[in-house]
Amino acid sequence: MKVLVATEKPFAKAAVDGIKAEIEGAGNELVLLEKYTEKQQLLDAVAGADAMIVRSDKVTPEVLDAAKQLKIVVRAGAGYDNVDCAYAKEKNVVVENTPGQNSNAVAELVFGLLVYGVRNFYNGKSGSELKGKKLGILAFGNVGRNVARIAKGFEMEVYAYDAFCPKEAIEAAGVKAVDSQDALFENCDIVSLHIPATPETKQSINAALVGKLHKNGILINTARKEV
Repeated sequence: MKVLVATEKPFAKAAVDGIKAEIEGAGNELVLLEKYTEKQQLLDAVAGADAMIVRSDKVTPEVLDAAKQLKIVVRAGAGYDNVDCAYAKEKNVVVENTPGQNSNAVAELVFGLLVYGVRNFYNGKSGSELKGKKLGILAFGNVGRNVARIAKGFEMEVYAYDAFCPKEAIEAAGVKAVDSQDALFENCDIVSLHIPATPETKQSINAALVGKLHKNGILINTARKEV
């Protein structure tokens, strides 16, 4: 089996070495396409691949049509929005992802941005503290749960809303569940977005919704720009 690792933004060398050891140790061939700059390079590389690993690289119908032997695409990350899953299904190509892989890293980024924000972007003025502020988490998946865990260390009041996660599960994690995303924005000083980019969520975080935040509120988006 030929496995293509196609990453416009490459993995760390240690990760590539680990992938190579696993694939070649199982008797398969690894092909690396890193830092490519033209779509044609991806189309050429995928032509003979049986499997493909990507990061945020776009797996479009054109890519899938070029991949005559392709059986599986694995996205190293959460979400599937860079892969045309419907077309992949038509082509009998399995699509998988790796949820939770970078959830702690994203959660730490949230707090890096928050500390920067409440300290007036380090402009020399004192700013304020996170302690005691109300943090709303929109979507309580792997990243949202890590954000809640870290927020407790800052002694914040933590709220969450997730249309697909039962309130009981949210509250079992020591977080206050609210009934809607509107309620989250209305009640919180800060809202952190962790929703995927789907037809329902794209551009759903609009001016009217953001306007419900408290005065001097903060919106953090480490999810997808399309939302």
